[in-house]
Amino acid sequence: MTERKPPGVPFESWVDHQINAAQRRGEFDALPGTGEPLPAGLDSAYDELWWVKRKMAREGLAVLPPSLALRKEAEDALAAAYAAPSERAVREIITAVNVKIKDMMFRPPPGPPLGKKPYDVDEVVAEWRRLRATGA
Repeated sequence: MTERKPPGVPFESWVDHQINAAQRRGEFDALPGTGEPLPAGLDSAYDELWWVKRKMAREGLAVLPPSLALRKEAEDALAAAYAAPSERAVREIITAVNVKIKDMMFRPPPGPPLGKKPYDVDEVVAEWRRLRATGA
């Protein structure tokens, strides 16, 4: 436990004395992060949600506006359809994403526009067949 500050000793001198004594005892030698650079962003303005942003980055999470999230989901669905093992699976994947696209077209959320129309299932199936035939 830290000693009490003696009367008549300036507070700053007493703190400096405590720090110097701890350094001599080696109490600062093995602290976590020793020798590592300081985290980025220390010179930027204070952000009240800094801990949320850091947690999301650490967990690999991202928050996109609904239309951008659906646009990404539609692109992923198309790639999954091309890699699907059967024509039935292709149709199921594309039909499911088309339902979401149509829903957003008729009830647009706030944010940027979707800019996507439903896929033509037969065109996707035809492309899937072509890709399977060429081995791509």
